[in-house]
Amino acid sequence: ALVFTLVAASAFGAVQTRTVEYRHAETVLEGVLVWDDGVGGPRPGVLIAHAWKGPGEYELGRARQLAEMGYAAFVLDIYGKGVRAANADEARALAGIYRADRPLMRARAQRALEELKAQPECDPARIAAIGYCFGGGVVLELARSGADLDAVVSFHGNLDSPLPPKAGDVRASILVCHGGDDPGVPMAQVNTFVEEMRSAKAD
Repeated sequence: ALVFTLVAASAFGAVQTRTVEYRHAETVLEGVLVWDDGVGGPRPGVLIAHAWKGPGEYELGRARQLAEMGYAAFVLDIYGKGVRAANADEARALAGIYRADRPLMRARAQRALEELKAQPECDPARIAAIGYCFGGGVVLELARSGADLDAVVSFHGNLDSPLPPKAGDVRASILVCHGGDDPGVPMAQVNTFVEEMRSAKAD
């Protein structure tokens, strides 16, 4: 009967979205929370870090997929409300600001993590973070900082960091999905990352 009730609730549920305005210092940020209202109770959360143009339809599509699987997904905003790149040159400039200032990148990501944990649809004790390209680098920086996360997944993300963690700093389990022939992050950088994680005793 319990199984039937859960299946029935999910079947009649619908994916919902809510724009969430939040702040880091003086900067106004705008994230999007996505969840299935057919899933009862607080759901495990997934923080989604955007690629270099800023949050857009790709990230929202992934959030909807995760919501359909029973997660509360939150598309974070590193750049600021309304700050989006129209082309590769603008994206390179925007991403470069945060790649050159990793403490700021980490602080923006941490602020988004706090916002996700505060949402009533989310179980703050069960959180993962995923990111694409620039966003892959963002979630890895979050892991390096010792953020309270169960898991971090980077998809074709930046792997380098000027702030490598010390042994024991990384609390999250880490999965890096990366192309062996990726010209932007070649195998030499992959190998450096592997050694960095080994030195940090990361999972």
